[in-house]
Amino acid sequence: MNNFFLMLGHSYLSKLKAKSFIISTVIIACALVLLANFDSVISKFTGDEESKVAVMDETGQLYEPLVQQMKAMNSDIILEPASQSTEKIEERIQSEELKGLLVLSESPDGLPQALYKSNSLSDTSVTGELQVALQNVKSAQAASKLELSGDELALLSGPVAFEKEALVEGAKSEEELSQARGIVYVLLFFIYFSVIAYANMTAMEVATEKSSRVMEILISSASPVKQMFAKIIGIGLVGLTQLAVILTVGYFTMIRKKDELVGGFFEGFGFESLSVSVVIYAILFFLLGYFLYATLAALLGSLVSRIEDVQQMIMPMTFLIMIGFFISMFGLGNPESGFVTVTSYIPFFTPMVMFLRVGMLNLPVYEPIIGIVVMLLSIILLGVFGARVYRGGVLLYGKSNSFKDIKKAIDLTSKK
Repeated sequence: MNNFFLMLGHSYLSKLKAKSFIISTVIIACALVLLANFDSVISKFTGDEESKVAVMDETGQLYEPLVQQMKAMNSDIILEPASQSTEKIEERIQSEELKGLLVLSESPDGLPQALYKSNSLSDTSVTGELQVALQNVKSAQAASKLELSGDELALLSGPVAFEKEALVEGAKSEEELSQARGIVYVLLFFIYFSVIAYANMTAMEVATEKSSRVMEILISSASPVKQMFAKIIGIGLVGLTQLAVILTVGYFTMIRKKDELVGGFFEGFGFESLSVSVVIYAILFFLLGYFLYATLAALLGSLVSRIEDVQQMIMPMTFLIMIGFFISMFGLGNPESGFVTVTSYIPFFTPMVMFLRVGMLNLPVYEPIIGIVVMLLSIILLGVFGARVYRGGVLLYGKSNSFKDIKKAIDLTSKK
């Protein structure tokens, strides 16, 4: 048992001190801080920069209403009447003194139309605001021709009242579903990338030790099964450490900026109503998914003798994780689908699909419990099978990158 804890500590500390772990953790933590301060950072780069657009009004009637609309929109776009020839204005645009030239005219039906000229059409923010403002001018003119009052125009263009009501008691409202969808979307990405990264790390760790012949020394001091589970648990602890750091940074960043983060991204993704139960389920399904796939990865990693063959060997496992993720993405729009419900009980898909359902629906308690039990049983069965393969797999050398080698590994284990 002492050997097990020594290997566990070595596996944990070696990965904790690795540059890849430190760099990835710092990058993710910085990304969270940047996300929380996104508006402030963008404003520092852009400052109070204003975009000047020259307006050539061929009708003589559209310039003033357009200016009033832009002011009402609190836009950073400054309109100025074109007092020079088109050639001169185009020269000013090319020298970036002006953002662009807007030519206003009337369509055959007597309503406004426009032509916008600039060096590049990539800046859609300017053209978008100009188009919205001109659309409002057009609506006002059309209402005037039809002798509609402002209230009648607002009534005509206003959205239809369309409310939704769930008949099942306790079902989430549309607003709650939208918020839950945002939270689940973000956490699903975390589960997906974390599981795939740490499972790959487990396979790579086993293959590295085997290819460098370190495995032969380790086998003489501890059983292969102890080595396997020491690596799986050690790297799992590394994942939890990284998760703890990220959650701590995210928590304190959002607490410090909570007043500024009200609305926008923070509210749109539902973080204002983030419940403790959702975070607990995210951590739980992350751990279950990791142990399932890490056990499979250790099994597959023990079959290869060269590091170059690891990715080829674990590719089917990677596809399983991807399929579970794609099912979850589909389920974001229809979490009550029968297909989503069934796949949430398939162990390789449960970590993401069941978490999706738990996060978005008011499920009976027994449903996630069944999913958790299915995962635990699968991990135990895969662990028993994986231990048999691993014990023989670490003794296989030569070109070993086929699933047929699983039988060879089991045969070697039986002979020991």
